[in-house]
Amino acid sequence: MTLWRIRATVADRPGFLSVLTASLALRGVNILTVQVHTTEAGAVDDFLVDAPAELTADDLVAAVERGRGRNCWVTRSEAQGLADQPTRVLGLASRLVRDPDALGESLRSLLSADSVTWRPVSGAPGPEHGAGAMRLPDPHGGCFEVFRAAPSFTPAEYARAQALVDLAGAAVRQAAERVTLVLPDGAELAVRPATPDDLPGVAAMHARCSARSLHRRYPALGRPTADRLRRLLSPAQGVTLLALSDETGGGRPEQVVATATLTAEGLLAELALLVEDGWQRRGLGGALLRRLVSYGTRAGYAALLAHTSADNVAMLRILDRMYRPGAVDRDGNLVTLTMPLADPRVTSRQRGLPTPATETPAAVAEA
Repeated sequence: MTLWRIRATVADRPGFLSVLTASLALRGVNILTVQVHTTEAGAVDDFLVDAPAELTADDLVAAVERGRGRNCWVTRSEAQGLADQPTRVLGLASRLVRDPDALGESLRSLLSADSVTWRPVSGAPGPEHGAGAMRLPDPHGGCFEVFRAAPSFTPAEYARAQALVDLAGAAVRQAAERVTLVLPDGAELAVRPATPDDLPGVAAMHARCSARSLHRRYPALGRPTADRLRRLLSPAQGVTLLALSDETGGGRPEQVVATATLTAEGLLAELALLVEDGWQRRGLGGALLRRLVSYGTRAGYAALLAHTSADNVAMLRILDRMYRPGAVDRDGNLVTLTMPLADPRVTSRQRGLPTPATETPAAVAEA
């Protein structure tokens, strides 16, 4: 028996695919896998088949045409073709996460392309595709030109290639935004934007924090629910940064030890910080706050708000020393500080943002 790949267009009507498969079965051809690509001309079916050794490519083409298949393309296949297609694609995605520079080779493998060539392109190249060629933007700049003599590319293949490019772009952006932070005591931490996949690590950090630290971060909640943490990891407007330590060693994953969140409402943004107890008073909170302020400045917010308890002396000193708040409001034990960015005259009351008396804010925990 011999492995072959067959691709043919079949009318997208009931019963037509069964006619084609019956025609192949009459020649002793066993269909191992099939993928369906929807196109304007009809359904393009991609088969991996096991055929008797005496059958030639011409015999298979004749069998497909007798089964009402059109535009038939046939080629020998290797045992690798038996790999489950979703598993294969997930493997390529995993490789890209680890090495975004492998995008060109991943595209070649995904599309079984004859060649993948990188070209420098001025400006932002738009994606294009035709029967035998694709052009896809490289997240690093430039573009990839993908060629395949046969069979013709389908819209489904183009969509898969574009999804792989998007994944590589996300990996590139995350790598660019990840920095190493060195604290005054010499400890090194990684700082990067959070993703929804970080929920287990963030929840574990909250479980390690003391009730005192959690109360300062969430004055009215104590310990947040999983749904609230999930929303904090992906704010609609703003960013959440994570600080991660690998001091656990032993090849274990990095451990989240602090979260810093900036959430916006109009021209104002609210910052909130939680540092695990063992990492407090080591300069980590101040370093994360500086990054939030930098983000808010680049985003063009008029001012930042910080809420903390009156007895959180360390945080109040950091904010006063670094940013000289333009307004300080107090409601019982809760203090709200407004730090102007664009207009020094901005305050929470002037901009109409809810104050602690009307809305329970997210507080800033001890740094």
